[in-house]
Amino acid sequence: MAFSKEIRVIQLIDSLEPGGAERMAVTIANRLAEEVAFSGLVVTRLEGGLKNTINKKVGYAFVNKMKAIDFSALFRLRTFIKTNKVNTVHAHGSSYFFAVLLKLTMPSVQIFWHDHFGNRVKSQEGYFLLRFFSVFFSCVFTVNEALKDWAQKKLWVKNVEFLSNFTSDSEVEIPVTILNGTPNKRIVFLANLHHPKNHILALKSFLASKIANEGWTLHLIGKDKLDDYSEDLKDFIKQNNLKEAVFIYGSCNDVKSILNQAKVGILVSSYEGFPVTLLEYGMAGLTVISSNVGYCSTIIQNEVTGYLIASDNEAQLQSALIKIANESHKNDGLAKNLNTFVKANYAPEKVIQKIIDAYQKNL
Repeated sequence: MAFSKEIRVIQLIDSLEPGGAERMAVTIANRLAEEVAFSGLVVTRLEGGLKNTINKKVGYAFVNKMKAIDFSALFRLRTFIKTNKVNTVHAHGSSYFFAVLLKLTMPSVQIFWHDHFGNRVKSQEGYFLLRFFSVFFSCVFTVNEALKDWAQKKLWVKNVEFLSNFTSDSEVEIPVTILNGTPNKRIVFLANLHHPKNHILALKSFLASKIANEGWTLHLIGKDKLDDYSEDLKDFIKQNNLKEAVFIYGSCNDVKSILNQAKVGILVSSYEGFPVTLLEYGMAGLTVISSNVGYCSTIIQNEVTGYLIASDNEAQLQSALIKIANESHKNDGLAKNLNTFVKANYAPEKVIQKIIDAYQKNL
């Protein structure tokens, strides 16, 4: 077995636009920089705001992949791998495809695939390519137990491990965003504006709850693709005269600063894997409302660490919003319970050690 000082690893990710998988890739790379001989981060397709959160000790490269099979980008990746003597590639999400292409040219490289896609279990897709390529994986990390069970049954790989997401205070950010509204009546929804985040459910429930009349405001933080999904949200806001109560900020990099300005955090997705957002809400001391999907119910216990609602249930979300607005004495208790739970169960040290142990078994 190799020692951790022999581990020379990169996190491979398609983009650095703010998102759960992207934030985890950066966070893991940053934490490993203190633990292994070399920790790098390679972005294949698109850079983004998260680039500014990468630790200076992390080796970084952008290979600018323009198509599925891009030999120029693959050559740039090979050069980075050789220069830094990398022996392990930790591929996140769909970047597994590029990682396997690399392994076909450099067989000694070990590939660890990290599956963040919460709806894979229910999807009707056959995933033929993923199954075929899984032959080249040394190990699969999954963000919840359902995905672990799926991978063990469907993929051609022996080692599959559930790997808890975690949050870290080590990333440095520059506070920029200033939220509108009254400080103790701000509700934050941290999620890119696209399916399956279900922003329209949040808007409908917020309107029906009528808590805007009491000064409560809703703040949507996440990438705005300016597409039909986004336009539907903006049309709803306009048609229902919510411009003074609902605000869209787009992609923001100063997440911790934003959450520190809020009182409540919501996440009402139709499906999830293991949302880092809930951990970030907990670390920030927010009162949380979450839909009961993916791993969410493990973090949010109804009326213990927050409010847990059924997926796509407007009435339950409306009720939870009204409770938060009218039972302020209860909010602080729920927020404190969640903060304590997150700190006790999702410390980065344990997760990082599990990752290192898995790497070592294959060196």
